Amino acid sequence: MKLLILDAGHCLSLALARACSQRSDTELVIDASTRVERAKLESLKPDALIIPPLSRPFSVTPAAVTEHAEAVESCMEACKAAGIPLLWCVSDQLYEDGHPTPIDEHVIPAPRDDGLRRLVKTGDRIRAECPQHLIVRVGPMFALEGSHSWLGELLDTMISGDAVRVESDVTLCPTSADAVAMALIGMLQQQVCGANSWGSYHVAGVEPISAYTFVSTVRTQLETRLEGRGEKLALGEVKALSHHHDQPLRRVLNCRRVLEVFGVHQKPWRLELGRMLDSWCEARDAEGDHERESST
Repeated sequence: MKLLILDAGHCLSLALARACSQRSDTELVIDASTRVERAKLESLKPDALIIPPLSRPFSVTPAAVTEHAEAVESCMEACKAAGIPLLWCVSDQLYEDGHPTPIDEHVIPAPRDDGLRRLVKTGDRIRAECPQHLIVRVGPMFALEGSHSWLGELLDTMISGDAVRVESDVTLCPTSADAVAMALIGMLQQQVCGANSWGSYHVAGVEPISAYTFVSTVRTQLETRLEGRGEKLALGEVKALSHHHDQPLRRVLNCRRVLEVFGVHQKPWRLELGRMLDSWCEARDAEGDHERESST
């Protein structure tokens, strides 16, 4: 199976590259651009084009949202003309108002924000014009490196001693970029083998948690690991924000359909977080060893 993914520096692109490097049945082509022309698709002949998500569309400028939406629609038109399946990952923030119970795949987001509505319009076009499509709605992704990595950004902020401000009244499902990458490979492998199960799916981590508690857990586990290595740092504090005073917001994706159709299980975010923090500490130790060797 050959896959083409855009936006080379995105944390999902890097995660997919790691996952594919460990497999002999999947070839990955990475393009630095956020758009692709029909001619390139016809030349490469990938089994699918993957577009990483605009991870926090509610927090970026309207111009950035519009640019992303237009790029996705341009790619959709190229895929349709070349007969190449399209997989677009979408942030769970499109469910702006959340829902008291887990959100099923058939529920089309209906946000009030103009930027989010623009992304919904793009999804409507894909459903109407591109039969061979997968729209994969993901929880807030975290990774150590790449754009939109979240965890890497949190660690940099904490290490520098700066405070992290995050909502205490928003419940969500943090999702490892590595877990999303593995899920996408599994889904597309089955599609290539004739599953023909196009449509919308949810991929998110298990154990819903408030954004504040997740970030606090990151800080606690980071501090524990650093102290275990004999390193004592004054990490930045985690400050709670409250934006939904009347009713806490729950934005939890129901991932039952991706399990029923493709057999994809969601990975616990605590395990993924622990693994990434261990990797981060090992890289920090290696960097320290290198610096000491260079100074002698």
